[in-house]
This record gives sequence, C-alpha cells and structure tokens, in this order.
Amino acid sequence: MAGGPAMAGGGVGGSGAPKNKWSGIFMTAFAAFGGILFGYDTGSIGGIKVMPDFLKTFGKAGLAADGIGYGLTTANESLIVSILSAGTFFGALLSSPMGDILGRKWGIITATGVFVIGVILQIAALNLGVFVVGRVFAGLGVGMVSCLIPMYQSECAPKWIRGAVVACYQWAITIGLLLAAIVSNSTQNRANHSSWQIPIGIQFAWATILAGGMLALPESPRYLIKRGHEDAAAKSLARLIGASSPADPQVAIELDEIRANLRAEEALGDASYLDCFRFSHNKIFMRTMTGIFIQAMQQLTGINFIFYYGTTFFQRSGISDPFLITIATNVVNVGMTIPGIYLVDKAGRRSLLLIGAIGMLVCEYLVAIVGVAVSVDNLAAQKVLVAFVCIYIAFFAATWGPIAWIVTGEIFPLNVRAKAMSLSVASNWLWNFGIGYASKFMIQEVGLCIDPQPVLSPSAPYLVNPGPGNADLGVKVFFLWGSTCVGCVLFTYFMVPETKGLSLEAIDILYQNSTPRTSVAYGRRLLAEEDGKSPAGVLAAEKVVVENREKA
Repeated sequence: MAGGPAMAGGGVGGSGAPKNKWSGIFMTAFAAFGGILFGYDTGSIGGIKVMPDFLKTFGKAGLAADGIGYGLTTANESLIVSILSAGTFFGALLSSPMGDILGRKWGIITATGVFVIGVILQIAALNLGVFVVGRVFAGLGVGMVSCLIPMYQSECAPKWIRGAVVACYQWAITIGLLLAAIVSNSTQNRANHSSWQIPIGIQFAWATILAGGMLALPESPRYLIKRGHEDAAAKSLARLIGASSPADPQVAIELDEIRANLRAEEALGDASYLDCFRFSHNKIFMRTMTGIFIQAMQQLTGINFIFYYGTTFFQRSGISDPFLITIATNVVNVGMTIPGIYLVDKAGRRSLLLIGAIGMLVCEYLVAIVGVAVSVDNLAAQKVLVAFVCIYIAFFAATWGPIAWIVTGEIFPLNVRAKAMSLSVASNWLWNFGIGYASKFMIQEVGLCIDPQPVLSPSAPYLVNPGPGNADLGVKVFFLWGSTCVGCVLFTYFMVPETKGLSLEAIDILYQNSTPRTSVAYGRRLLAEEDGKSPAGVLAAEKVVVENREKA
C-alpha cells in the first residue's frame, strides 16, 4: 500500500535514558496524525468517483453500464484516481529542499497549507480541469508530508522506541483509509454536490489539527544544530527529553553527540543528489538503492491489487454488501498494524520483513492454487480464498506496511538524508502512479468494477480481465504476486541490515564494518557499546569514523 513514512535520524536519548521518556514520545507520536490526513485523502477518491452526483457533475451521459446514465471515460477516471500520485511524486522530491530550508516543523506546516489549497479547489470545482488541479495540489502536500513528518519524528523520538513511533504514522494512514470508507459510504446517496463535497471538506479538520499541533511542538534539535541555532536546539531538546531546563547536563551530553555526528558528516562537504549514488567506504550507493528498491518492492507485493480484487472473493463467499467488504478489509489493515508497532523494536526490522514476505508469498500461492483447482461455485473454497486474502493483508499490515518505511529512513547518514529519503519516497509514488494509471485503462469488466472502496491505486486489473489486449490471468495472477514476494525475501536477506535500537552514528559504523547477513551480531555488539557510552566514548567513536574515512 502506498504511502507511509520514511524515517530518518538516530533520534534523541542517545547517551542514556531521558529525564521523562514519555515527553518526547507523546510529542513525536502526535505528528503521526498526518497519516490520517494522508490515508483519508488517498482513500476517499475510490468512493467519491462512483457517487451519482459526482458522475453527473464531471462525467458524460451515456457512459454508464446501462448506456443511459452518467459515467466517466476510462481516461478521465484514470486521471482522477492517479493524478494524486503524480503530485505526491513531485511533492516527495520537493520535501528535501523544504526540510533543509524551512526546517522539519515549518516544512510540515507549509505542506499542510499546500494540501488545503488542493482541498479548496476540489470542493469549488464544477469542471474536471479544476478538480484535477486540486488533486495535484493535494498530492504535492501529501508527498511533502510523507517525507517530512517521519523525518521529524525519528529525529526527535527516543532511539529505543523510534521504530514504533514512526510505525504509528503507518497506523494512522490505515485509520484514515477506514474513516474514508465510512464517510464516503455514508454520503454517497445524497442527491446533490454535498455527497462528494462533504468527504472532501472533512479534510479541512485533519489539516487544521495537524498544523495547529505542529505549531505547539518544538523543531528538530538535529536540524537546529545543523543550522547553527545552538540555544534553540538546547530548548527543543530539553522539551523532548523532559529536562527541567536547557542547562540540564543530559541536554549537554546529547547535544555533544549530535554535534560530533554533524562534524563527521560535514567533513564530507555538502551533498548533492549525485552523492546519493556515490560508491564510498560507508556504502552510500548501496543504501540509496536499498531505500529506492524497498519502496518499489512494497508496491509490488500485490497489496493494492488484493484490496481491489478482494471484493470479488468476498462476494463469491456470500457477502454482497460492498460497504461490509470495505470495512472488513480496512479493519484487518488497521488492527494488524498494531502488532507491527509493538514488535518492530523488539523482534527487529530485518526479521519481520523476512517473516512478512514469506507469509505473503505462502498466502498468495495458496490463493492461486485453490483458485485454479476449485470451481468458483464452490462456496467453501471461496471462503478459504477470503481467509487467505485476510491473512495476507494481516502479514502486510504488520510487516511491510510500516517497516519498509522505517528502514528507508534509518539507513541514510545526515549529509544525504533529506535527498536520499526524497528519492526513496518518490520511488514509491512513481510505482503507485504507474500502476494506477495504466491499470485503469483496462478496467472494463463489470464484475471487477463494483468496488467503491478506497484504495490507493487499483493494481493491474488488466492482468485478470478477459478480452483483447488483456492477459486474462484471472486468479492465476496470484502466482505473479507470490513470485514478487519471493523477490522480497531475497532482497531483504541480501540488502537490508538489522538496525533496531541503534543511533545514526552506530548505523553508519554498522554499514562500514558488516554486511546485511552479519548485521544482527555486529549490531548487538554496537548496541552494547553504545548503551554504556560516555561523552568521551562518543568522541572516540567519532574519531574512529573519521579515521576510517581518511583510510578510504
């Protein structure tokens, strides 16, 4: 499923337990509210585009299934659904200069303003052109938010719970999708513009809450140190760790760690986008490609396809109400993200990604085998398919949904972080747009077009549809998604290291001295050393990093 966070930084709490461990957690967890804005916006269009008044306003007569009523051309429907992802692609790329110039906090607030412009245009639109422009602006805002909020979260959250805090952003996205399903289905039968204007207008509330809350939160101390605002950084860090004043010794210790890391990164000079693809001792090229491809692999697991095509499976099992289908799949998605939040900082990123990929491929191969071997009239078999589809969603929600984004941000050093993160997130949105836009041209079969549920992008229905130009795979398409999950297993095993509990400094050392396959043991050693580290130890670690760079 598209969207979700990209995490950055080593977090706070690097030299010991914070004064008040819940202070920074609550403040950074609030930023996860942006996920509701994100999930709701990307999810609501699925229900809006099939509402009668929306079709009458933006469609043409004679395009409905009965040949009389109003409908959208395939091209226009594709444009409405997918143009948001095009906007998010460019928004993700803009998040790098936005975060470095305005800061993480004010970048988020500015992105929210851009999003609101998009909402206004969509509500006021009475022709397709204005509505599409509104979708583009909303996409720009969502794209920037999808980078900046997790960047802010992970630079401010305590490192020992950093993964769970950022995973809350993905959870908020799933909640937004669920809310979109409920609201859209509640207003779809209204006989006027309010049927689609209300679901869109509710987004003003999400944007206001997010922007208002961010005004009250401190800026990232890492960003402030990078910009030379020492006093402001001390005040910000004091709030995040619950210290009584900026003069607290714990504040000074943590600021020293941030400065030490910054000095080590500044020794490399200012980074450009080309530097993200540089072969170096600390494996920048490998890290960048890991971030880009983990986002692509998340899109290619088949999750969006299952959200779309899942309606057919549920209906064959005797459930005919699309609303119940929407709620069921979204409830599984919301509920099963919670175990991922709990386990990510306990079981680790790498192991959960492997377990999730294996679980998904088993479910998808079983769906394909049962679907090919058993008649669609066999209700018992269809219920087995429904069960495995739900189990698949559960595996994705608990693993690849949130954790792919967590890994993306953790693996980048400070000097290329914003740029590498923007490239990784843009990769996700590029795949999302390409899949969504191309697939809609092939959605012609009534049996596959009955699903008004909110989806981020319907994935490749042409693969299952019969007719000229279509692959006509039917249920056999799950052999394809299962095979892509095999790729996820291999990718994780060879490319993704274990980074749980490690600070930014330790992750950089991990990359220099281990491989993904040896990262678990080496990470434990680093974590043991880091937990007992004194300020002198911090400087010694910095010296080791600098010496390694000089040798390279």
